[in-house]
Amino acid sequence: MRFSVMRMKARATMVALVPALLLAAVGCSTTTPATGKAPDPKGSAGSTSGASGAAAPSAAASGSAAPKTGGSALERSALAPGDLAGYQISAQGKNPNAPDGQPQADKKACQPLADIMGDEPDPSARETVSRGIGSQKQIGLAVSASVSSYSESEAKALIARLKAAVAACGTGFSAKVEKQSGSYREVKAAAYRTGGDESVSWTMTAAAEGVSAQVHLVVVREGDTVVRLMALNVAAAQQKAQVPQEVADKQVEKVQKAG
Repeated sequence: MRFSVMRMKARATMVALVPALLLAAVGCSTTTPATGKAPDPKGSAGSTSGASGAAAPSAAASGSAAPKTGGSALERSALAPGDLAGYQISAQGKNPNAPDGQPQADKKACQPLADIMGDEPDPSARETVSRGIGSQKQIGLAVSASVSSYSESEAKALIARLKAAVAACGTGFSAKVEKQSGSYREVKAAAYRTGGDESVSWTMTAAAEGVSAQVHLVVVREGDTVVRLMALNVAAAQQKAQVPQEVADKQVEKVQKAG
């Protein structure tokens, strides 16, 4: 790993209030290997060999297995190794530095934006399956992807709350979970094409302990299932990040097929 221990800790704190899988991806980002080998076109469950982007930790290092191929419909709807050429996909265990639970915002109107960065998209989620995604195409790009089950009315209400919060919280807010806190500013709605029944997309700057990063979020509702996607560049945190279109399209497609 190229980051110093101190810098890794700073970045871990900075993203303490985002999904655990994204935090794990930040902790083990990689740069282009000296071997010059081409990336695995089918992606990988965890090996960082040949990765030119931010790769998720290996199953052995994180203490978890690769994504399950069977299981519930929700599990089958989540992204898996081989789904996306040029990306590593992992269901690694939670980073030990990541706090548990839902962040609490200092402004009531912004609570939906704090919630979306917790373990679940919000407290009404019935089940959530998460993935960590490292790009082999864009150096440092890490994406957290999750699918969550709801009643359809709860899923619709979540999207409505997020749209209202994005509109109300442009000047920013702060949030805290356990003893860790962060601030979020420059909250702006962002145009983004998705499938699904409805969606909301926005960008913001996350900051903690003097470190900041540009973050892009996309939340899509397909019936009673909610897809949450979040991207940042762990190699260049100030660089504008965007959820790759092929990642969003493939995740929504899998939800539609599994549904």
